[in-house]
Formats: sequence, structure tokens, C-alpha cells
Amino acid sequence: MEYTHLGRTGLKVSRLCLGTMNFGPYTSESDSFRIMNRALELGINFFDTANVYGGEKGVGATEQIIGKWLLEDKSRRHKIVLATKVYGKTGEGPNDSKLSAYHIRKACEDSLKRLQTDHIDLYQMHHIDRETPWEEIFQAMEQLVREGKIIYVGSSNFAAWNLAEAFYKAKERNFLGIVSEQSIYNLRNRNIELEVIPACKAFGIGLIPWSPLGGGILCGVLKEIKEGRRTREPLQKSVEKLRPQIEAYEKLCKEIGNEPSSVALAWVLSNPVVTAPIIGPRTLEQLEENVKSLELKLSDDVLKKLDEIWPGPGNQAPEAYAW
Repeated sequence: MEYTHLGRTGLKVSRLCLGTMNFGPYTSESDSFRIMNRALELGINFFDTANVYGGEKGVGATEQIIGKWLLEDKSRRHKIVLATKVYGKTGEGPNDSKLSAYHIRKACEDSLKRLQTDHIDLYQMHHIDRETPWEEIFQAMEQLVREGKIIYVGSSNFAAWNLAEAFYKAKERNFLGIVSEQSIYNLRNRNIELEVIPACKAFGIGLIPWSPLGGGILCGVLKEIKEGRRTREPLQKSVEKLRPQIEAYEKLCKEIGNEPSSVALAWVLSNPVVTAPIIGPRTLEQLEENVKSLELKLSDDVLKKLDEIWPGPGNQAPEAYAW
């Protein structure tokens, strides 16, 4: 396993991050345990979840599964970098969502209980809150750091200007501030190349791409699949819309002798700003397949062909659209 620093911090994390959104709604507790056990064996030390994950099992169900796994063997807690998120709706009350100091404190306490731990290594804002001032947000986060309940603060789904504003607001307070950003990033969706990636590079913010496989589009979707997300109607509609590109992509993957999922992950990993893409295996077999991407180094010729099939903006802003 390869390791790298999380943004500008001294913390080292694996080049793949284990996403757990499937744990509970699509992957049983016992199978989730097996996936986490194998991830540790493979050297993956970066685990990501969110307080709202759980699907039909209910808010917090995924965190509870991870908590049971940690409780089963308490030595596991110090072998992983545990990340979760705050923002989403956790109840019916008017203060049961977003990033008020009130909600941040309560959401953190609830996550700690579900995760059966006394601290969260990376506490991430799941979305930008346009109604709460940074002074309030960072005051709440600083308090959690002082109490030893969280160590680092991260963000998710932030625009580049949100990251810039947060960076300087934290600097005014002599606070470390945001050290990582989770954004959607894959061959199919390259929007963050315009501004978010340049911002992450400028501010020393680690990029943790979510949906690196394009929601299933980039992992051999033309093969007959009988279960999992790739069988859902919305994805099948996207397949028909993108069929020419998908066919060209899967043909290229076959020519170079690699699975589409491995190529998609290797492409994301080839970006020097990327810390670790989030893989969200539903099965143990998917985990094993995802890890193979670390051994794959794409040639310049292959990268050029991928750009032709899945073109990005062409450059960062404003060069992408102006002289």
C-alpha cells in the first residue's frame, strides 16, 4: 500500500480511502465487517463515512456498523484514520441539520456514540452552509479540537471560493482550518478541474474524490449485471445516453488489458493533487478489484486517449474559456 500526507498536514493516509455508504442498505453487517477486515490487511488505513448514511436502515446505521466493528477489537481504532461528516438532516427539529454551533456539537456527540470511539480523526462539513458565519463554525470546531473529540477539519462539496474564504477565516483565528475537500471527480465529471483543484493545490488542501467510478458508469457497465447500483433505472438511462463514449472506453480498457474500474481509479490517482479516491465496495470482490488500480500506471498515450473519450474543460479557469 502507498501512503501520502493528507493535504498540508503531517498525517499519512493510504492512497485509497474506504467509503462505507453501502454498509447497511446494500451490504450486510457481517459482510461489512469482512470488507473492513480485508481493507486493514491490504494496508488501507483511511475509512470514510457520514452521520446520515444508512438508507432505509435509518440515519446513523452505517456509523453504528463501524462502531460495532471497532468494539469487536479495540486495537483497530488506532490502526485507522476515521472520517465522518456533519450537515445532513438527522431529525425533525429546526436545528437538526446544517452547521450551526448547536448542531455541530450535538451531531459530533451522536457520531462518537454510534462509532464507539472518543474521537474523530477527520470531521468533515458535508456541504457548504450559506446561513451560518465562519466565525460560528470555526468556534465550534475549535472547541471540539480542544476537547479532543476531533483532530482535523475537512469539507465536502465546497466551491473553490468557499475553500478560499474558509482558509483565510481560519488563518485570522490562528486555526489550521480545512485540510481536505471531498468533491465528485471522475472521467465523466471533471468540473472541479476549473477551480476546485487549483484551489486545493494553492491552499494545501488534500483532495478526496468521491464517485471516482462515475456511479458505476466507469466500471464495465456494459457487462450484464444482476445486482447492485448498476441495475437501477437512472443508471441504465445514463448508459444509453453515453453509450458511444462507454463503448469506446471499455474497448480501450480491453486493449490495454485492464478492468474499466482499475483504469478509472488509476486515472484519478494520476492527478498529483489527489490524496485518495473514495472506493465504496459493496462486496469483498469489488474491494480486491479496486486495490489493483494502485499497481496500474497509465502511459501518456493512454491518458491522451482517455481525454479524447472523456474530455475535461481543457484547463483551469479562466484559461479554459478565455485567452
